[in-house]
Amino acid sequence: QFRLEESGGGSVQAGGSLRLACATSEYASTSNCVVWFRQAPGKEREGVAAIFTGPGADTYYTDSVKGRFTISRDNARDTVYLQMNSLKSDDSAMYYCAARALSTCGNRWYEARNYGFWGRGTQVTVVS
Repeated sequence: QFRLEESGGGSVQAGGSLRLACATSEYASTSNCVVWFRQAPGKEREGVAAIFTGPGADTYYTDSVKGRFTISRDNARDTVYLQMNSLKSDDSAMYYCAARALSTCGNRWYEARNYGFWGRGTQVTVVS
């Protein structure tokens, strides 16, 4: 059973940076697909970035965050990070961590229906 807990959200000026952390239960830290989603009021949940926590650590990004966000893992700490730089007001949303056990991410990594384990979210607000 996965347990996921997000942290690191907050309010930041446009152009600033935040680093989100997704702490996973010890069992969940290896060879899984872990994804950051976000959802703004009135909008659908959007896949932001994904990482495979097994060998190779393949990563995936939605186009709007490429070059600005970096997803990484620290398996020793059972944690997946999302470093967010050059933040824009459009990045404001509730950010959720989700996981799929014992699986690579694949081309449909951004589909929320593919993940059965979710954290409660952390709010990111970018002020212009």
